[in-house]
Amino acid sequence: MIRLLTTTLIASFLLLWSGCGETSSGDKKLRIAVIPKGTTHIFWKSVHAGAKKAENDLGVEIIWQGPLKESDRQTQIQIVQNFISQNIDAIVLAPLDSRSLVPVVKSAGKRNLPVVIFDSDLDSDDYQSFVATDNYKGGQLCAELLAEKMGNKGKAILMRYLEGSASTTNREQGFLDRMAEIAPDIELISTNQYAGATIERGLQSSQNLLNRFPEVEGIYCPNETSVQAMLRALQTSGKAGKVILVGFDANETLIQGIKDGELHGVALQDPFMMGYKGVETAVKVVRGEPFDKRVDTGVVMVTKDNMDLPEIQKLLYPEVEKWLGE
Repeated sequence: MIRLLTTTLIASFLLLWSGCGETSSGDKKLRIAVIPKGTTHIFWKSVHAGAKKAENDLGVEIIWQGPLKESDRQTQIQIVQNFISQNIDAIVLAPLDSRSLVPVVKSAGKRNLPVVIFDSDLDSDDYQSFVATDNYKGGQLCAELLAEKMGNKGKAILMRYLEGSASTTNREQGFLDRMAEIAPDIELISTNQYAGATIERGLQSSQNLLNRFPEVEGIYCPNETSVQAMLRALQTSGKAGKVILVGFDANETLIQGIKDGELHGVALQDPFMMGYKGVETAVKVVRGEPFDKRVDTGVVMVTKDNMDLPEIQKLLYPEVEKWLGE
């Protein structure tokens, strides 16, 4: 009797031990590494919040880690390398550079570690899926708004973001191509200057452009930091609201700029959905479920006229606090 009881207890203990770290279905809890370009801007916090919701909905564990600055390619490469050596099930990566991240993603593939690319593309086919905005289309939308606000005439500037960033390069090219199609009478007087990865660097570039081209009537900037830097430069020079400014992405400062009539519109992505779909797609890959090779998370143009619509408010104010406690 004692021997039978002992055997039963041992069996129960082993069953309980083997279940540790597993989901209710008996499957091992998947560990998904999510690696953004940076961790400070509201865009990446929204991505993080979306990934956390996916973690909750899908019963997996996400590990969020990225470089502090969006220009720190080497740190991002090291983060990917570290995750490759750990016991994780998939990587969800927003490459800082379309070329320099290729070797480390290839290395993950050689170890049969699935990689889902999000936000910005990679010059490689060594990944399972791409989850992102149609950045080229977003650039076209910005060109259409700028041309409309300028009356299809005058002088305009494109201030680029950062060399090697595929997402913003596509936004810049979409803008240039569409402007050539619909507004040939608008003269682009500068298209080769870069804002850089920080607002401070972007502010310097913006001030240099405004000083060099005081006749400018319209400006396009392709991401959150570059448009915020240009907005600040216009404000300090007394030209805010007088020069047409169109950008990409949003934060509290940019939302206020739209309300004040100093920023005339932004192409708005859905970073929350990007984070969610990135994790969801990685889970599908690992579990052998059908998944899409390309997931378009959408882009819309936001102006003072439509910013109060419920669907736009949802994009402007994603549930960051709910999922990150911020």
